This record gives sequence, structure tokens and C-alpha cells, in this order.
Amino acid sequence: MTRAVQTGRVTLVGAGPGDAGLLTLRGLRALEAADVIVADRLGARGVLDGLAADGVQLRAEVVDVGKRPGHHAVPQDGINALLVHLAREGKHVVRLKGGDPYVFGRGGEELAFCREEGVEVEVVAGITSAISVPAIAGIPLTHRGLATAFTVVTGHDQIEALGGGRDHTVVLLMGVGTLAHSAMILAHGARGAECPVAVIEDGFGARQRVTVGTLDTIAHQAAERGIRSPAVVVVGDVVRVSPYCPAELAVDALEVSEELSARLAAQHSGTAGADVAARAASTADSRQELPPSRPGSVPKGQLVPHRAPRSGTD
Repeated sequence: MTRAVQTGRVTLVGAGPGDAGLLTLRGLRALEAADVIVADRLGARGVLDGLAADGVQLRAEVVDVGKRPGHHAVPQDGINALLVHLAREGKHVVRLKGGDPYVFGRGGEELAFCREEGVEVEVVAGITSAISVPAIAGIPLTHRGLATAFTVVTGHDQIEALGGGRDHTVVLLMGVGTLAHSAMILAHGARGAECPVAVIEDGFGARQRVTVGTLDTIAHQAAERGIRSPAVVVVGDVVRVSPYCPAELAVDALEVSEELSARLAAQHSGTAGADVAARAASTADSRQELPPSRPGSVPKGQLVPHRAPRSGTD
């Protein structure tokens, strides 16, 4: 009697920005249960090294499919096929991806391919570098009084179509090679050449460094300082609250929020006063328009006052 081979499964795990402390607990449990770990270079390798340094022992075999700028160790089609092949051998495969699998990680493609081939897939979210790396430079992507929205794009995207001004934060991933072009395009829009920019290199890594300038100066600064990938670029007024921001660009984060609160309170107070005045005027007008009452009659819309019954004679 031939024994059926049990098909394994694939778990897509977001490794976060490369710090083992930012790996989710669910992601760690998946790594501990894995037979094979198919790992990226960015983020994933740093997490595996960090876990090993912390004494976490993983029994899984590690397959490196890491990509570097201009060089892909294993093309995406090969990665897809590898995941299915290993799962069909009955193994629990963890695909360890930098950041979050669904934020420029091609996780959706890997999930769709595996399911098309009949392989069960689970996705474990990770902390994307688009948020975590600016945070270590003291840059919030939104801040009351400075920015109410943000957009994450890659340096390879067509950013000409990006709207908004300095209050709409732009985060560029994989954007070092096209930084000069991106800065020029964004400066020609509503943001203007004086819009603040920060470049955070090797976030959570040994080469971590922050460079702050404007859209007009950042390309020269990058060349002068030898900025290299991996790096996250943040464009917008939120850069001004970073402790790395030079004094001529910096603002106080708390003061900005308090000023907005004061403006909103003043607007609300003015609006409320105008509403009260309008209601009072409307009431006065309606009273003037009431028709004169005949003796013994009650104008429409008014209540008849209650009178106690008379007793005896007048």
C-alpha cells in the first residue's frame, strides 16, 4: 500500500526593518515551527542574526534568496517555484520577507502563486520600514498641524502624479538611486524647493545615519555624504520635528499642535456665536410675522393656557 505524501504549507512572515525586537510574536512562533526558512537579504537576515545573538535556536534550514540593488540572487519566478516545491515535499516553509509582505514585498504574488498550485498559505504581517525607520529619526508621518496624510511609493514609481503639498508626507522606499530626479519632480509641484527632506540610511543597522535638507539641496548632500542603500526618504513638513533637523528648519512639535488646537477652538467659538445670533434673529423675525389675534382667538401654533374653572359668581 502506497502512503500518500502530505502537502506542507507556506507562511509569509514580515521580518520588519531588521531588528529582532520588532519581529511579531506570531512571526517568531512561525520561525520556530518551520522546516525551511526562505529568507530575503534586507530585514530578514538581520532578524535571523539578531535571534541567534539572543540565544534563540531555530531548527529550520535557511535558504538565502536575497536581492541587492541590480542583482537578484534568485528571480521572483524561481522563488515562487521554490516555495511550492518545498511545500510539496511536506515541509512547513516560512518565507521571511523584509518589512511587511504586502508593502512592496511582492507577497501578494507569492500568495497567489502558491494558492494556484494548491498550497495552503498564511500571512503574518510585519512592521514596514516606511513607518518604523522614520520613527527612529523622530519623524512621525502624520502630526497635528503639520500633516494629515502620507503616501508610500518606491523610487521607481511615476511620482509626477503625486499630489498634495508639504502637509502630505511622501515616503520613498528604494529611492537612493533616483533621489535627484525624485527631488526635482517633487520640488516642481506644490511642495516647492524649500520642502524639508530626510534620508535615513540603514535603519536599525550598524550604519544608521540621518541626513536632513530640502528638495533643493538633498541631491547634493547625498552625493557629498555618500548616501547608500538601504535608505528611507521622507518628504514633508513632518521632518521639521526631528531632532536631527537643523535649527533653521526645525519647529517645536508641541507648539505646532497647541497652535492648531487654539485656531480650531477660535473657529468653533466664532461659528457658535454666529449660530446663536442667527437663531435669535430668526426668532425675532418669526414673531414679527405673526398675524394679529382676534379677541378670544388663539394664533396657530400657540398653546391654549390652562385656566382653573370659576366657582360662584363674579
